[in-house]
Amino acid sequence: MNDFSLINTSQARADILSALKNYYLFITLGWQDVATRYRRSRVGAFWLTINMLVMISVLGVVFGTLFRVPVAEFLPSLTIGIIVWGLISGLINEGCGSFITAQETILQVRMPLATHILRVVWRNMIITAHNLLILPIVFLIFMKPVNYLALLSLLGLTLLIINMVWMMLILAVICTRFRDFTQIAQNAMQVLFYATPIIWHAEMLPGRYAQVLLNINPFYHLLNIVREPLLGSMPTTVNWVVSIVMAIIGWVFALAFFNRFRKRVPYWL
Repeated sequence: MNDFSLINTSQARADILSALKNYYLFITLGWQDVATRYRRSRVGAFWLTINMLVMISVLGVVFGTLFRVPVAEFLPSLTIGIIVWGLISGLINEGCGSFITAQETILQVRMPLATHILRVVWRNMIITAHNLLILPIVFLIFMKPVNYLALLSLLGLTLLIINMVWMMLILAVICTRFRDFTQIAQNAMQVLFYATPIIWHAEMLPGRYAQVLLNINPFYHLLNIVREPLLGSMPTTVNWVVSIVMAIIGWVFALAFFNRFRKRVPYWL
């Protein structure tokens, strides 16, 4: 049977399940990464929160004025969009190099490769938790109400992470083999930032074809299932369906792909 068969995913599944079973490994490593990055800093990871707060304030004033949208309406949407995009771009950009940065550990310690992917996920979740402190401040300033639909954002965030992990798994393997692909992925994320309705609203796009282009952007749907409930709106059925179908198809392919190439990762490092 061909190694890339969709049925032959036993080794990949065993690797991922082992990483989840030994969750204390990636949790400890993730905490250590954040602590090491901000060692001897009095503010620590909150420097990222301060930087994001400044960026949101500037973008809110500039683009709110440019688009002639009331700041009270524009800034909460922008804040959630920037925070969620920070999580998405962080996972993609750091996920590309997750095996490369853990080279010494992979070559010297017997550990599931998926541990290094989950380590990046946990690290970025910690940073996102810091950035989320901006959200209640913005909501209080503009008296933005929060209703029961906000609970759906937790489901949306879970679905977003599920999708991000299979993307990271594939990208980590590809970038380990082809190092230049990391730069390609980072440049693509910069382009997608402007192609995704974060600093602008989807309703601003004119014409049917523009809406079609928007709907084929996977990050638009992943963003909406987190942002819209927090803003008191229900994400569209298309947002949910695309996110769920993308997770199913993505994981089927990712397991087959990871199963095929996981043993080669140490040789490529």
